[in-house]
Amino acid sequence: MKIMLVGCNGQVGWELRRSLAVLGRVVALDRQAADLSRPGSLRALVRDLRPDVIVNAGAYTMVDKAEEEEALATTINGDAVGVLAEEAKAIRALFVHYSTDYVFDGTKEGAWVETDRTNPLSAYGRSKLAGEHAVQAAGGDWLVFRTAWVYGARGKNFLRTMLRLAAGRETLKVVSDQFGTPTSARLIADATAHAIREASRERSAGGFESGIFHLTADGVTSWHGFAARIIDAARATLPGGVIAAQSVIPIPAVDYPTPACRPANSVLSNAKLEQRFGISCQPWEDAMSLVLDDVFEQMSGRR
Repeated sequence: MKIMLVGCNGQVGWELRRSLAVLGRVVALDRQAADLSRPGSLRALVRDLRPDVIVNAGAYTMVDKAEEEEALATTINGDAVGVLAEEAKAIRALFVHYSTDYVFDGTKEGAWVETDRTNPLSAYGRSKLAGEHAVQAAGGDWLVFRTAWVYGARGKNFLRTMLRLAAGRETLKVVSDQFGTPTSARLIADATAHAIREASRERSAGGFESGIFHLTADGVTSWHGFAARIIDAARATLPGGVIAAQSVIPIPAVDYPTPACRPANSVLSNAKLEQRFGISCQPWEDAMSLVLDDVFEQMSGRR
């Protein structure tokens, strides 16, 4: 199996290089090799490689900046995704793409399911929804995984930001009235590899059905709860003096205004994913511990 991986240096893309390697040959393409801001350039790339599977882990992810650059965000998260999906259909490849909890407005009580009405609050959310629509319009064989609160041992993300701030501040103030599920890039990559393996069997047997699936870790917390857990683990593991933060204070979202509006409830149900592919995702606390092991090792190596 030849797998074309787009966005190989991102948080999820980096982990996918490892997870997908067990399935076959991975052709890992970075931003220079597969430029999503130039959708037209992707057609020849796909036709030359002729992969069996295309996994698109590339995206415009600057949520607040997208309020100023919605056209660019839509080109990358919408138009380019459509081109990849069309070319995947043309060569009969399976197309795998990632979307987000930001396609919802956060007003529902309880976990969101795949059939709930979308209503993005931000330019970023609209751009990601455009990508979902482009994949569906292209047809062919495809899987779209909506995930949320993604973080990893590399790149810019909430976990690494909290550790950086905690090293220099005695007090951190973190939003406590937005709820979701922190989901590690490693968990997403491993679940994706499993789903692709199962989807390949279904396709060979003639029983494959395309669809959107929610993919997050298990459980629920707030940004404040996530931050407090990170800082507690760091204080317990790292040498004295590394973590200066003594308290993590909960604040309402209105006290931390951002250009882009975030959903108050980003909890996604994984029931459809588990039923279709037999994937039971780890509790977010367990997945976070694995990532922190990597991060703490990196930090110890720099001392």
